[in-house]
Amino acid sequence: MSTNKLRLGPLPKAETTKLTVTLPADLKQQLERYAQLHSQAHGEPVDAVALIPHMLAAFIERDRAFKAMRLKLAAQ
Repeated sequence: MSTNKLRLGPLPKAETTKLTVTLPADLKQQLERYAQLHSQAHGEPVDAVALIPHMLAAFIERDRAFKAMRLKLAAQ
């Protein structure tokens, strides 16, 4: 399986804030598997916890409805 096409690229360094979340067990397993594949694809070890903020940021960035509402509110 080729891992060079993962949507999430290398992780940038950033200031962090701690947030506690509860996930379904199957989602946690999928995140751990994604982290394993991400580590192989980018040659740097990463755990699932480190991926979550980047995945959420990518999701929010690609949400067209959210972006439109945000721009509408900023224009007011």
